[in-house]
Amino acid sequence: FFSVYDLFDIYEPQHKDAVRVTMEQIDVVHKFVAKYSDTFQLAFTSADIQNAFENNKIASLMGMEGGHSIDSSLGALRMFYQLGARYMTLTHNCNTPWADSCCAGTFPNDGLSYFGTQVVQEMNRIGMMVDISHVSEKTMQDVLDTTFAPVIFSHSNAYALCETPRNVPDHILEQMQDNGGIVMVNFYPNYVSCQNTSTIPQVADHIDYIRGKCGDGCVGIGAD
Repeated sequence: FFSVYDLFDIYEPQHKDAVRVTMEQIDVVHKFVAKYSDTFQLAFTSADIQNAFENNKIASLMGMEGGHSIDSSLGALRMFYQLGARYMTLTHNCNTPWADSCCAGTFPNDGLSYFGTQVVQEMNRIGMMVDISHVSEKTMQDVLDTTFAPVIFSHSNAYALCETPRNVPDHILEQMQDNGGIVMVNFYPNYVSCQNTSTIPQVADHIDYIRGKCGDGCVGIGAD
């Protein structure tokens, strides 16, 4: 996955250029893949991924890191899907008008707003994965209570092993097996050891811990 990411201002996250900047990021991915088409191949479906593998190419998908990218517009969400985005992280380190981040310091929506539930349901309907890395604990729970499709944590670890709000608490991990989703383990030291350095065995501890909470099928690698 390429992450198409609009760098936000934490004090004004829903800025007027969010949609344009995200579209330009997607355009860069399309141009990059076209330029290096001997190595990369755009993928929009599981069949496309299989085809890229059979052609000895790297399947190239896109995800949007931060719901501020859609400017509170379901139409923009649908158009980003048409351009190739296959997951969206509901927040980054800023709140959106409809979902609370783990790390903005305030929780104006108390999790997911009514419009936020519409975003999740529309993502389910069109086949875009809902990513709940970066969101608040209450938003995590609200999404699990709303979604009718599996969700992902694209780059998060176990809160029990490193107590940062970017990680996933046990009661959420325990619901992931029934949801059918996946937690992709992050290698960033502050989320592995809660220090400035970390080790491979410490990353493996997170993998083992998460597997113990929700099963073999719910853990992967999202190194960040």
